[in-house]
Amino acid sequence: MEYVTLNNGVKIPILGYGVYQVSKEECERCVIDAISVGYRLIDTAQAYFNEEEVGNAILKCGIPREEIFLTTKVWISNYGYEETKKSVLQSMEKLQTNYLDLVLLHQPFNDYYGAYRALEDLYEEKKIRSIGVSNFYPDRLSDICLFNKVTPQVNQVETNPFNQQIYAQKNMIKNNVQIQSWAPFGEGRGDMFKNEVLKKIGDKYNKSIAQVILRWLVQRDIVALAKSTHIERMKENFEIFDFKLSNEDLIEISKLDTKNSLFFNHQTPEAVEFMAQLVEQRKDKI
Repeated sequence: MEYVTLNNGVKIPILGYGVYQVSKEECERCVIDAISVGYRLIDTAQAYFNEEEVGNAILKCGIPREEIFLTTKVWISNYGYEETKKSVLQSMEKLQTNYLDLVLLHQPFNDYYGAYRALEDLYEEKKIRSIGVSNFYPDRLSDICLFNKVTPQVNQVETNPFNQQIYAQKNMIKNNVQIQSWAPFGEGRGDMFKNEVLKKIGDKYNKSIAQVILRWLVQRDIVALAKSTHIERMKENFEIFDFKLSNEDLIEISKLDTKNSLFFNHQTPEAVEFMAQLVEQRKDKI
């Protein structure tokens, strides 16, 4: 496994296992499988409804807690200083741990300033080793960086061959924030797993399209989160450290960039309305 050093000196694995859309019924088994394959970065969230199962898996996996890099995210309805602080402590209880390696603010809406200051205090109290944000576009990220005591260590954003986040990554480098990729495969949208450019590159190295994508992210110094519920696919996704894409490969992949999200643009009023609806739908669940 390769590691990236965050702006506070903490090391994070460059490849991790995410549990978004992994059901409560499957989650414990999946996390144990992922850890057995070699994953040491596990990414969950309050809004994934599976923190307890992740905690159970880490407790049962046989790997010391300090060797696991554990991330969760604060949901929008828990924003504001007091609510955020309380919700992070509740997440720690669910995850059965007395510290978290990384806590992110899940979305750039509602009182994220109060929420971020709660993370800063928990960070100073050493309950959290690293703090950051998720889905913060360049303007919001610069805002949070320049007007707070602690610069975020991580910004987790959609990053894949069709939405490559070139400008966003440059802005993160400028602000000394590590970029982390969610949806590296775009959930298969845009026929990503049938793309001829990616297939041709994969054939050259006897690798799958998924492996090419993860290798491409790693070579851009992007921490990637891969998800599968099948251990065979977990192993495949993990086997990306035995080959390297050429400059010609990277140029070809760069031409696939549409500069648009495969999901939605967080900066539109419609996105804000959608998030408000999600908060309302989930208010009794989180």
